[in-house]
Amino acid sequence: MKRTRQFLGQGTIAGAVVATMTFPSKALAQQALDTGDTAWVLTSTALVLFMTIPGLALFYGGLVRTKNVLSVLMQCLTLTALVTVIWLVVGYTLAFDTTGMTAETINIHSFIGTLNKAFLSGVAPDHLHGSIPEVSFFMFQLTFAIITPGLIIGAFAERMKFSAMVLFSAVWLALVYLPICHMTWGGKGGLFADMGVFDFAGGIVVHLTAGTAALVAAVMVGARKGFPHTPMAPHNMTMCLTGTGMLWVGWFGFNGGSALAANGNAAMAILATQTSASVAALTWMAIEWIKLGKPSALGFATGAIAGLAAVTPASGFIGPEGAFVIGAVSGVVCWWAATHLKAKFGYDDSLDVLGVHGMGGLVGVLLVAIFASPSVGGNQDGLDIGAQLAMQSTAAGITILWTLVGTYVALKVASLVGLRVNADDEEAGLDLTQHAERGYDL
Repeated sequence: MKRTRQFLGQGTIAGAVVATMTFPSKALAQQALDTGDTAWVLTSTALVLFMTIPGLALFYGGLVRTKNVLSVLMQCLTLTALVTVIWLVVGYTLAFDTTGMTAETINIHSFIGTLNKAFLSGVAPDHLHGSIPEVSFFMFQLTFAIITPGLIIGAFAERMKFSAMVLFSAVWLALVYLPICHMTWGGKGGLFADMGVFDFAGGIVVHLTAGTAALVAAVMVGARKGFPHTPMAPHNMTMCLTGTGMLWVGWFGFNGGSALAANGNAAMAILATQTSASVAALTWMAIEWIKLGKPSALGFATGAIAGLAAVTPASGFIGPEGAFVIGAVSGVVCWWAATHLKAKFGYDDSLDVLGVHGMGGLVGVLLVAIFASPSVGGNQDGLDIGAQLAMQSTAAGITILWTLVGTYVALKVASLVGLRVNADDEEAGLDLTQHAERGYDL
């Protein structure tokens, strides 16, 4: 049975769940403005933006060495501004607009939208997307587009030129994020939407793309000088844990806001988010405690982020049981990926974007096919688990391949200005060599 992403990717409108799943365009067109839904989405927008600035900036900033802390904060702030401009000019319309789609162009629109809403052309303040203003939907989705390339910078932290980071991120957004977002959440006509793929809040769109891109970037940019023999411990765990807390709280807007309504679906998504993060953090902590004799703050923080990433695609479809299992599985899988897998293949994914977001996102993308079933607390009546798992696996495979190619091209374009700093600049640190400033007074 085909399920549209109006329900799966963009949430439901209170009292119209069944209608939206079956006849999304008609159901959404009949909605009037709901101020409660609008207030929740506006709040969620602020929460998700808060995840990047300052949450992700502080989380990543604490994990790098002292000489590079300012560069990471600067990258997160710059991406916030850069992606906002791209989203306004062409990003939103290419991701979500299919107005004027014809029989001749329908195949193209399986992968990308139109340019009809560039600069939000034709979108008045009172124009609705379901029960909320379309401008609110525009802003909410913008925050997802901001944080996704922000996650990737953790893979090449401490060695990529600032100019290359800016160019890479702009090209990557166009080649990877916008098409995958459209395929998944762009509504009827989108490749994954028409397949019936589940991705409530970005396991495919955000975490799988970022994690895959991180691996390509780590390999193509190359390892940091001295890796893996030189100690490169986080310089400020207090900063890292502060960022972790901000990300954790902001994730309630990330997942709960994806219901696009102030209703029980949003509340359950938040419960699932809290459960998975808690279980994953405790799982990672327990592994360290058993293997190393002491639990680390870094391990707890990393486990929590892994659980948050993993539950994201499933959060609107599952109950507490599914969230518990997804948290436990992601804690184990992401710990293994960030330690054993990384060590075995020797790639320098500086802040474990692949291990945490890529592998965590993949866990959630696959396990939602099981735990969306009402028999284990999910809300998808009549779910064929085997068929859904096949769809989820297919979408994950396509996303990984698309992202591998798109990231390679984006990095090749960025290499026109040189991908990484020279050895002397890397030794001195990116704060001084890229920005002529220090993160701290010495």
